[in-house]
Amino acid sequence: MSEMKARIEQTLTRAFAPRHLDVSDDSALHAGHAGNPDGAGETHFTVTIVADAFKNLTRIQRHRAVNKALTEEIADGVHALAIKASAPDEPASP
Repeated sequence: MSEMKARIEQTLTRAFAPRHLDVSDDSALHAGHAGNPDGAGETHFTVTIVADAFKNLTRIQRHRAVNKALTEEIADGVHALAIKASAPDEPASP
């Protein structure tokens, strides 16, 4: 597991106590693109998270909450973050 992926998982677990969390390191798919020009970085991730904390929040509010929780990781090189956040009683967001 990549170091950044582990950091993201730990940070989101502390912040939201998720019922489900999946963090996928998509960096290899973006080698040569902005944020990962040499293909060696841990820069592109997809997060799927289901947590009670997202109840009654809009999609934008959920994304802002995840981005805020990951402020340090973003500052340390996360270039792209796809977020699928939902509450337990609803389908996962697209």
